[in-house]
Amino acid sequence: MEWTRLLVLDLAPGEAYAHACGECEWIVLPLSGACEVRCRALSNPASPAFEARGPGQSPGNGPEVFQLHGRTGVFSGVTDFAYLPRDADAEIRSAAGGRFALAGARCETRLPARYGPADKVPVELRGAGQCSRQINNFAAAGPDGFDCDRLIAVEVLTPGGNWSSYPPHKHDEHHPGEESRLEEIYYFEIAPHGDTPGLGYQRVTPSPAGKTDILTEVRTGDAVLIPDGWHGPSVAAPGHDMYYLNVMAGPGPTREWLIRDHPDHGWIRGSWDGQDIDPRLPFSRTEDHR
Repeated sequence: MEWTRLLVLDLAPGEAYAHACGECEWIVLPLSGACEVRCRALSNPASPAFEARGPGQSPGNGPEVFQLHGRTGVFSGVTDFAYLPRDADAEIRSAAGGRFALAGARCETRLPARYGPADKVPVELRGAGQCSRQINNFAAAGPDGFDCDRLIAVEVLTPGGNWSSYPPHKHDEHHPGEESRLEEIYYFEIAPHGDTPGLGYQRVTPSPAGKTDILTEVRTGDAVLIPDGWHGPSVAAPGHDMYYLNVMAGPGPTREWLIRDHPDHGWIRGSWDGQDIDPRLPFSRTEDHR
């Protein structure tokens, strides 16, 4: 992908990961577990990065240190996060271990490293009926969103049996005030039912701007890359709640999320006016789900 980046880390207890931000800005987002994030801006981007260290070895030194409380899992609540600027080194260490997403975007401006508290993340319920879903807008675009140069990132939680990312929509052409050009990555985690792993489905259809054509089964740990195309639905199998992390960025002069609905399916939005939001929403902000 030209603009977007995604890295998912599974860290053992005490393990550290050394990360060079390079030409990208990044957000460290706990998916499960807590971690410490150390960040050092580079006056000379060619200087050496932190060295990775194993359990029991001392962490690297850095002027910015963020303690992320995290969460037990993606369905258990909204998490805090850390922003890492371009031209910086970082080290991510988890005392108890866990899974952590690094969502990134190629950018031009170096903003300050910052902490994003969980209680400041706007939570939105979108759609209705079997199109109901929850959006955690931790790095959404807009005047009230978390400030990034190009990165746009949100979490979407969909109750089992529902259709999400629907109606199909696209953002692969630049039309001022109507549509922004953004690539997108979907990263999935699907809740199991007992010992049965969860699954879902993702659809992408070709648009005038590209030929991406995908119909795929998705499970925990899968990612779908969407450089262009009408994307949706994201279908959660009955009994298996679906989570996905959306990472977006593009070349437009303004950081904004402007979409066009598929002309054959956009009418569905009008049907939501007479329907209730799925009563299983919202998922808990602070405690385990189920």
